[in-house]
Amino acid sequence: MWCKNCNKETELSECPICGSKTENDIPYVIYWCDDCGVPVILSANETSFVCPICGKELRYLCSDIRPVFPEERLLVEVLMGQPLRYLKASVWASNNKYYIDGKAYSITSAHYKKYSADYIREELEKYKEQNSYEYFSAYIKKFVQANRYRLNYLIDEAFSFIRYAAANYDHERIVISFSGGKDSTVTADLTVRALEDPGIVHIFGNTTLEFPMTVDYANRFRSNNPKTIFKVAKNREQEFYSVCEDIGPPARMMRWCCSMFKTGPITRVLKSLFKDQNILTFYGIRKCESVSRSKYNRIEDNAESVKIQQQKVASPIFFWKDIDIWLYLLGEEVDFNDAYRLGYDRVGCWCCPNNNERAQFLSSIYMPDQYKRWRTFLIDFARKIGKPDPEVYVDTGKWKARQGGNGVQASQDIKLKFTNCTAEEHAKIYSLNKSIDDAFISLFNPFGRIAPELGRKLINETIVVDLKTNVPIISIQPFDQSGYEYSVKIKTMNVEKHEDLQRMIGYQIKKYNACRKCLKCESLCKFGAIAINIDEYRINPDKCRRCKMCVTAKYLDGGCLMDRYLRTKD
Repeated sequence: MWCKNCNKETELSECPICGSKTENDIPYVIYWCDDCGVPVILSANETSFVCPICGKELRYLCSDIRPVFPEERLLVEVLMGQPLRYLKASVWASNNKYYIDGKAYSITSAHYKKYSADYIREELEKYKEQNSYEYFSAYIKKFVQANRYRLNYLIDEAFSFIRYAAANYDHERIVISFSGGKDSTVTADLTVRALEDPGIVHIFGNTTLEFPMTVDYANRFRSNNPKTIFKVAKNREQEFYSVCEDIGPPARMMRWCCSMFKTGPITRVLKSLFKDQNILTFYGIRKCESVSRSKYNRIEDNAESVKIQQQKVASPIFFWKDIDIWLYLLGEEVDFNDAYRLGYDRVGCWCCPNNNERAQFLSSIYMPDQYKRWRTFLIDFARKIGKPDPEVYVDTGKWKARQGGNGVQASQDIKLKFTNCTAEEHAKIYSLNKSIDDAFISLFNPFGRIAPELGRKLINETIVVDLKTNVPIISIQPFDQSGYEYSVKIKTMNVEKHEDLQRMIGYQIKKYNACRKCLKCESLCKFGAIAINIDEYRINPDKCRRCKMCVTAKYLDGGCLMDRYLRTKD
């Protein structure tokens, strides 16, 4: 445990000096040995600053670092106009800063724009055969040797955590979330080793936007681990570019793609495998990755923080830094995604709006066709929504900051259009964008039992009754309204808070009009009552427990994920 106030390590949950609550996260920093040419990981309370290999004095380098593989090193050399100059050097990186034999060099935006992508590819191909792993491998061997104590500690602590988290679960109810990235690779290896069970289910979320190297690695992992139950979660009903045409590309604050192409498909696989069972999922979340993830707990079973219900999630590497991840992979000789050799520091979706400038640059080099297609689409979209200089809008990354559905026709679908009925109290007439059918009626299952037999047949009325009292609370009537092709009159009755009920009904109307099959609702429902197939959104009355999570703003702001993405200022 660690006290931030006193910068002291302790075994207690409260600091014996100041009395404040301590944390599991003991800070570590990176030092450099000039003689050995490798980074050394030391805790913040370390008193001895000497190299474990040569005994020479160390100097402070940075807070975190990653190895630069020969492929990326050659690229950096090309950008510097000095191919193979640092072939024999020890090269490491932290964000856009490179450390060559312990000396810092910055690679800026200017370097990325200096040469054309075609020229860079030609240079890389020219020097490819001369590029060697000989010196890199020697430095890595020293790096592992210098940090062996740290590696052993990481393994022992992770094993203990995994066994503790899994203590109340049969291995048949344990899942490893496998993305093909370095973090999930380490998590998978640790979990299988700690539980001594290679047959644990691995679920690979293929978003259809994966790097080609990620798909290659997933296939290689599957082949190299024949005892592993390896399941692929993939949305085969949606095509990314078609959805982008409809609702616009994802942006930093509007990543609809995560639900549609990742969380949703994974939810479906989990439900098919485990039905209503509670499961434990090990995943590779790390505290240092972002501000939002720093607020997570190492074990989460809170419904609000867990994206997929019916599961507890645990992260063995929650406190690890980048250098710890690479120490494990290289020290334990674990196979990993080759995209990291090229210089990518994350390997999610290759076109993700959260990708940094370097990742975009790398894609222009190593994925030219996909890169050109995506850039062309973004420019066309910018023109469609009225941007005055579309190319600048795209190339400066302003498309990533887009919010709402301004300029997008689909934005009209999330706007609730209604009038208050003048003939009846507590009744609203809603406009729909398609005719009323069974799928529409099923959206009222969260409010009670649907009882069409109680409605007036002459006007095709459907009644919803309260499950506890068996009293009618909602009347649903198709309605002819001038100027609108499809309308429905919704009347609330026999309730204390009519506006609260109408607000939740409004959420369901919005879903009916705006549903893009993002699969968020499927993932949200812990009882598996919500199903979104090719044509419609349905709620199964036999599975629905009327918890009202799906119609509560606390869990789904605006009642529908599309509301957040397509909302306009007007």
